[in-house]
Amino acid sequence: MNQKKYPVSRRDFIKVSAATTAAVSTMSLGACNTEEVPAPMKRPFGKLGFNVTTLGLGGQASIQWTPEDVDPVPIILKAFELGVNYFDTSNLYAKSQLHFHAAFEKLNLIPGKENYNKTLRESIWLTSKTGMRWGKPGWPEHENVNNWSNGENVKCAVDDVKRSLTQIFGDGEGNYPEGAYLDMVLCHTLHNTDEVDVLYEGLETPLNPDGNFGALVALRDLRDGTNHTGMNPKEEKLIKHIGFSGHANPPAMMDMIQRDEYGILDGILIAINANDKTKMNMQHNVIPIAEAKGMGVIGMKVFADAAMYHKEPRWSQTPEDVFREIGTAELPSKPLIEYSLSTPGVHTLIIGIGHIDEDPMKCQLVQNFYAAQITPDGMSADERKRIEEQAKAVKPKSNYFQAIDKEKLSTPRDLKLEANKLTWQSALADEEPISHYEIMVNGQLVGKVEHKPQLLKSKPFGFDLKEHGKEIIVVAVDKAGNRSEKLVV
Repeated sequence: MNQKKYPVSRRDFIKVSAATTAAVSTMSLGACNTEEVPAPMKRPFGKLGFNVTTLGLGGQASIQWTPEDVDPVPIILKAFELGVNYFDTSNLYAKSQLHFHAAFEKLNLIPGKENYNKTLRESIWLTSKTGMRWGKPGWPEHENVNNWSNGENVKCAVDDVKRSLTQIFGDGEGNYPEGAYLDMVLCHTLHNTDEVDVLYEGLETPLNPDGNFGALVALRDLRDGTNHTGMNPKEEKLIKHIGFSGHANPPAMMDMIQRDEYGILDGILIAINANDKTKMNMQHNVIPIAEAKGMGVIGMKVFADAAMYHKEPRWSQTPEDVFREIGTAELPSKPLIEYSLSTPGVHTLIIGIGHIDEDPMKCQLVQNFYAAQITPDGMSADERKRIEEQAKAVKPKSNYFQAIDKEKLSTPRDLKLEANKLTWQSALADEEPISHYEIMVNGQLVGKVEHKPQLLKSKPFGFDLKEHGKEIIVVAVDKAGNRSEKLVV
């Protein structure tokens, strides 16, 4: 047995799982009986000064699409009792935030109340999201730019943050107690570079409080307790970190990170599962940049929103779409979880829960918790390849949310020659990571540049030419030896 994956044996796990089930019914709410439940594995959450559990609780599945026979609140409570410390929700997840409020009341996590457990609150990481790209009401309509929220009166990203706070910690009517905060707010599901352009308005362009500006500069005010935008007149500190999420477009997600010259982005929620490479992949393009920048990297869509199992490849729409089993015989859930968590750069993985059960062997949450007890190097390259082949054979079209089809290794992008200086933006990887770039002059190799994650768009790859020639070519080379060249024009 690989002890990197399993800090306790399977036999012992069954015992502690049974103890966990008993503990759920007997422990005081919010307590964590570490003598009976194995302490969950944790990883450094980027450079954010927090050790995050490898399993996080997603705010969808039965917490959003709640079946009639499921109470979502005990799901949240049981996650706490297992020691999970990362919790995810959104302003686009129906009543998800309200269900967290009900759980937080039982856990004494409402600031201002006499029994407020500040220590417990500081031990967890709570993330919500906004689908509003603008930071102020009255924004213009832009083609290809989505702005949406479940809140009827939400007109900008700032409104969404306050909606999260009132739903999770307050009265749900717009009021929230002093001391309420979110550990992170994500710009929800980035689609394209048009949305990136809007999000950075007021940062890349002059900030005019009387005009329009993007969500990022307004969220920065809520993070820092400043009022440069005019959207935070009380100079409240309502959030601690800012990030974004994405499923669809790796180049746009890379662009989002690489344009951050301002110390804004601390986290990324990103789709990563065993079918990642069936489309333009995240693991060799986006995740390495986020990791190199020190961002907290949260994986999602490990089961492709149940499209790995009973559902057609589309977004969930009803409670019937919620998967309430523990994998299938042809595609067990455990290795899929291990795959996502052994992807280099991933720190934690959020999974939505369809149901919990008194029998630990039938409980999605307990079984997912166990499967997530894996170190970053706990799955070999051969094992990862086997899981990729299995997932592709069983559900080849699961990753409907990845919008760009699989492509071969790209050429170096935006290749330029100015005087004797060659510059280019990172190539886009296919199934293997990029190794290096070769510079050819008149058919002769004159230099190599090692590929490293490109942190900023303003700092491209470069090479100083000692002599010019009739033909100058830059070649991207991946670790399998695949090559893709571009001629300097």
